[in-house]
Amino acid sequence: MHRDRWTSRLPGLAALLLGLLLALPALARPAAPADAPRLLVLSYHDVRDDVAEKGDADLYAISTQNLAAHFDWLAGHGYQPVSLSQVIEASRGGRPLPPRPVLLTFDDGLRSVYDKVFPLLRAYGYPALAAVITSYVDLEPGRTVDYGYREFGREDFLTWAQLREMQDSGLVEVASHTHDLHRGIPSNPQGNTAPAVTTRMYDAARGVYETEAAHIERLRADLALSAQRIEQALGRRPRAIVWPYAAYNAPAREIADALGMHVSFDLEGRDTPLTADLHDLARLLVMDNPTAIDLATELRRDLSLETMRALHVDLDAVYDPDPAQQARNLDVLVERVKRVHPSHVFLQAFADPDGNGAADALYFPNRHLPMRADLFNRVAWQLLTRTGAEVYAWMPVLAYELPDPQRRRAWAIASHEADGIYRLDFTRPEVRALIGDLYEDLAASARFSGLLFHDDAYLRDAELPQLPAETAQAPARTRALIDFTLELRDRAERWRPKLETARNMYARPLLEPASTAWFAQRLDLFREAYDYTAVMAMPWMEGADDPERWLDRLVDAVRPHDPAFVHTVFELQTRDWRSGRPIPGPRLLAQLRRLQAQGVRHLAWYPDDFVADRPTTEEARAALSSSGFPYQEP
Repeated sequence: MHRDRWTSRLPGLAALLLGLLLALPALARPAAPADAPRLLVLSYHDVRDDVAEKGDADLYAISTQNLAAHFDWLAGHGYQPVSLSQVIEASRGGRPLPPRPVLLTFDDGLRSVYDKVFPLLRAYGYPALAAVITSYVDLEPGRTVDYGYREFGREDFLTWAQLREMQDSGLVEVASHTHDLHRGIPSNPQGNTAPAVTTRMYDAARGVYETEAAHIERLRADLALSAQRIEQALGRRPRAIVWPYAAYNAPAREIADALGMHVSFDLEGRDTPLTADLHDLARLLVMDNPTAIDLATELRRDLSLETMRALHVDLDAVYDPDPAQQARNLDVLVERVKRVHPSHVFLQAFADPDGNGAADALYFPNRHLPMRADLFNRVAWQLLTRTGAEVYAWMPVLAYELPDPQRRRAWAIASHEADGIYRLDFTRPEVRALIGDLYEDLAASARFSGLLFHDDAYLRDAELPQLPAETAQAPARTRALIDFTLELRDRAERWRPKLETARNMYARPLLEPASTAWFAQRLDLFREAYDYTAVMAMPWMEGADDPERWLDRLVDAVRPHDPAFVHTVFELQTRDWRSGRPIPGPRLLAQLRRLQAQGVRHLAWYPDDFVADRPTTEEARAALSSSGFPYQEP
């Protein structure tokens, strides 16, 4: 997952919302045509004459001089600013966009769009899109808005008269930035706040979450009011919506569509191939007052070279029945992740206190299993906003120990393997519906970037005889499991669009291809289905006599399926579960370096024992930091 350099040093809630959490790339979906033009969209905010070169109090602001330099650089390097109308026409098969099209957007409806930007647009003849928060336009006298570094008042925001003048010029189109959803609302019992569009608001007085129906109605009322205000004041309904903090969900998008806003923007990536679907267009967030050279550097940066460094964390180790101890555990985890600085954390969302690989309970509100604690939301949010790591929710595919003993027996996969994980029969419609509900409940309850499908997604050759036998030519059982995981992803994406996916895979199907039928797992098919396959590169678990040579063999087995190691994560073990002893940190580091020397790009380990500091924080920094210089911070 690629994190934008311009969004990596943001203080405060709004900055963290915009930067650390939301600059994510789109999940691989059915690809756009190879020759589809790519639309670059730039996201600007305030424009002032006195912005500091670096470290301004408002990191979203750009100086008037640097904005003009951006306009010059774009023109001088073949970029051609286009209007929203041109984008819509091209998407419908009309006049194609010019080479290297760029759409300029300005968020929040700040006065500088009229005072600073509009004169530049007229001078250059450039079109732009202005996304306004309608409750801020013609702000009531005496009302202020906390804009992060100071309170903004009426004089800081646009008026309807100014918007009409800019619209009438033909250069500026007005989009909705919602009416009053550009803020955080209570998101859990611990008091965190999160984006209003996507959060089920928590009522602390009553100890309950907003219902799905109430959440959707709140969105509908706000977006309808925003569209109505714009139409009443400007004579045109908005055709586009810019989601605050790039946070949105399927119901919000459906509501916007019904109101005529068929174009929507987030901040996920840098550009988007232009197709008939204009939902969720990527935008590059411009911040920290970049010069034209900074802009050029960013646009030329090769995102394909980004790597993953992941700590795999047991939430069971954070949980404690004593709230004070639980809070201390969380502080230890956050501090370690902050100091190690991985790119990702694979975070357990289910409770497995007996360590048998199946979920006894869950760490989020849900419809079917006990909730051990309402904890996943809190921990994921703290990691996201305090460390900058992207969080993948680690969830079972089949292994759920239902509280009803009768269902537990009737719905289980009959297995003769004593060492197998208890799993549910996913060919039963009621099982598919139940597990899908859990994934949807997870996504509705917390913000995260991706899903890691647990290692319980396997099938022995004698299990579920109603499925066709697995063969190399007809891998029906492997495909059946893949299809089910993608169904679960789709259920989750109703509330968390553009989720990335990773799936655990055992090493034996790679090292012993004949064992594929005993697992129903194939790397070539996983590569087509998921963003990443997290291969369990765990030689002690597999009883290897020479762990390093075993890893070499695993690399050789992966290479034919993923020659550049773009889609494969090698996940090492930090503990020898047979002896109960940790793997020495220096040996782990040597193994990781050995893998890198052979071209492996994405690395992880499990478990990351943050409580015991094993491997030590210093060893973890040297091994799995995503920083260029993983040295001890002062």
